[in-house]
Amino acid sequence: MIQPLSCDSLNSLRERVARFKADNPKLRIRNVADALGVSEVELLALNCGQADVVRLKNDQGVFRALMAEISQLGSVMALSRNDSVVHEKTGIYGKLGGGEKVGLFLGDIDLRLFFERWSFAYYVQEGERRSLQFFDKAGVAIHKIYANGDTDIPALENLVQRYQAEDQTAGQAVDSAADEIDHRAVPLTLSDDQVDLKAFHQDWDQLKDVHDFFGLLKKHQLERQQAFRLAGTERAQPLPVTAIEQALVKAAECELPIMVFAGNTGAVQIHTGPVKKLMRRGPWFNVLDPTFNLHADTDAFRHVWLVKRPTEDGVVSSLEAFDQQGGLALQLFGARKPGQKELTEWQDLLSELVG
Repeated sequence: MIQPLSCDSLNSLRERVARFKADNPKLRIRNVADALGVSEVELLALNCGQADVVRLKNDQGVFRALMAEISQLGSVMALSRNDSVVHEKTGIYGKLGGGEKVGLFLGDIDLRLFFERWSFAYYVQEGERRSLQFFDKAGVAIHKIYANGDTDIPALENLVQRYQAEDQTAGQAVDSAADEIDHRAVPLTLSDDQVDLKAFHQDWDQLKDVHDFFGLLKKHQLERQQAFRLAGTERAQPLPVTAIEQALVKAAECELPIMVFAGNTGAVQIHTGPVKKLMRRGPWFNVLDPTFNLHADTDAFRHVWLVKRPTEDGVVSSLEAFDQQGGLALQLFGARKPGQKELTEWQDLLSELVG
């Protein structure tokens, strides 16, 4: 059930938005929300009930059912982001895999979706630009799907009609105190001096798959960067924050296929392949390729780590960037599939960064 806002609250927010936009007409909705101290979904829902904003049904079963039909739309642009990184991939959603709580897309659009974090969904039309937008309980955007020139618009309109919520009341109440713990993080329950380093190092060295790393953190009650600090430099070592940009530049120069991971508590989006057109605009370092765009606010990065994890296929190395709040913002790997060894070119690139 949608929690309504009082008329006074609704009108007050509308007035604040109107005054702010009059002075800042070019700001995006996320920037307006940040400036006003509200969530993106609260601003979006001000226009609910009008033709350009439609509230969709909002439970986990419905979210999964809706996403299972996205492939019918044909080519779209998938967008997942966090505070410092925006990851955009154009292509066709494949068949939705995974289970009830976690959705999995492979192919052009490569995604991991954590439906427990999803709370609100809206269809938005801004002029000719149409999108489906999904948010967590605090009103923070999790994932967005934008139509393009090759999208089947009648299929999109049919999807919206079938998943439209009965309640189209303007306004959206959110839980601003919602738990924002990353699904990839572990509560810090041990101090450094309480950790059994010998056992931790032994378990790290016996990892069989990169996906087992979360279990390692959970077993030893470690936060991700704490684990890196305690792992020893042969397993994890800090690098300057400029290492991310340098790695992308070097990968582009040698046409090296890489994997670029970015996301938030409800979605992780992956690009696999080369990167070509790179451009810096102020604090943002960008990849501007035809089917993949990345926008990284490198000024927001506080720590970057080079991490080496053993697997059954040999060592797998990554660069991992963390923001000012300690959240994982971006990961880079050499392109590989299970059963394949890490590319020696990726290892050479990382050695150049360290050297």
